[in-house]
Amino acid sequence: MSPISKLILRRLAIGALTLLIVSAIIFWAIELLPGDIATEVLGQSATPETLAAFRERFGLNDPALVRYINWLGGALTGDLGLSMANQRPISQLLGDRSFNTFFLAGYAALIAIPLAVGLGIVAALYRGSWLDRFISSSTLAVISFPEYFVAYILILIFAVHLQWFPSLAAVAPGMDLTQRLYVTFLPALTMVLIVMAHMMRMTRAAIVNLLALPYVEMAHLKGIRRRRVITVHALPNAVAPIATVIALNLAYLIVGVVLVEVVFVYPGLGQLLVDSVAKRDITVVQAACLIFAATYILLNLAADIIGIVSNPRLLHPR
Repeated sequence: MSPISKLILRRLAIGALTLLIVSAIIFWAIELLPGDIATEVLGQSATPETLAAFRERFGLNDPALVRYINWLGGALTGDLGLSMANQRPISQLLGDRSFNTFFLAGYAALIAIPLAVGLGIVAALYRGSWLDRFISSSTLAVISFPEYFVAYILILIFAVHLQWFPSLAAVAPGMDLTQRLYVTFLPALTMVLIVMAHMMRMTRAAIVNLLALPYVEMAHLKGIRRRRVITVHALPNAVAPIATVIALNLAYLIVGVVLVEVVFVYPGLGQLLVDSVAKRDITVVQAACLIFAATYILLNLAADIIGIVSNPRLLHPR
């Protein structure tokens, strides 16, 4: 087995171990919540017989370690159990919600990635100019505000005053793609503005660092235009740090979507998580947290593996 394959397998093993630890943290953190779960879900007016049947149905009489092992085994086989609030299979509840969340994150990524990389190249190309300062300061100004503040500002401008887009991202399963893109534009734009600064600044920093290397200076001495030096000579060697920061920001898009979904009342995993916390539906909370954690860990692993594969010193060890 090649050294690069061993490194990738080692990272995958670390990712699996990390997910196992995170699953234990999720389960035991919810287990430490005060109060009786059956009483919280069914209400104070529930009879003792109803409470006993509820605890028996969801295995609340079993020791916590047994319930954790059963939950983890079910999650590994795709069986996340039943919702405590409405007795429906959790996999059915998460189906459309997961699609909506990943659709919104993908929509934002399709706008943010080329825009951030393009602005980073322009800022590096005109380093030290007013354009560079304007791009850097404006992106930093946007990222200084929390997501909900940016979302409310966009709603005020584009939904209230200009009335170009709806303030609520109400999507339905049978909605066509064009209508879905229109309805979800404001939440997608909110996420674009939040994550774009990281990717833009990393692209700029990676290219600026490469411009000081000898082979780039030699290209300048040969009379090659500065734009060609950046796009042809510097940019391909900056793929590793840029790809890494893109993967990390994609992870943030998935996990950080909760506040955006709540502001725009978007029917995604984040909104489901908030509603389930309010209802004390802990089985759905556990499942949603596990999906967020698994997605975040997988995308971080992807960033790590991209950095390994794109490093020539690891691909061709001596």
